[in-house]
Amino acid sequence: MTYATRCPDCPSGVNKSLTAKRRYRAVENDEYAAFLRRVIAAYSRRVAAGDIEAITAMAHLADHLEDATRQAITGLRAFGYSWADIALRLGITRQGAQQRWGDAPAPVTDTSSTVTYRSCP
Repeated sequence: MTYATRCPDCPSGVNKSLTAKRRYRAVENDEYAAFLRRVIAAYSRRVAAGDIEAITAMAHLADHLEDATRQAITGLRAFGYSWADIALRLGITRQGAQQRWGDAPAPVTDTSSTVTYRSCP
């Protein structure tokens, strides 16, 4: 969709006294991680309440999380972080981090798939 552009001689329709007060709220990583933890906990409660069919989707979710963790660690390594830096944040040894994420095996999940698994309503 193409919008008509304002002519350079026309005044702006934006009320600057109101717009200047508006703050941009950036979502921080800690807030986003807390949100994800709540979603995963809610999903596990749903499965625990008897939705046995959803356990398959939950297992696929775990595979996706492992792949995302591997990609994040690969990115951190490319950015220059050492195995010791990464392991310290994860609460494991340098050797443990390197053994778990050091090699780059093929992804567990099929990223080209468009199949959607059963999700929460």
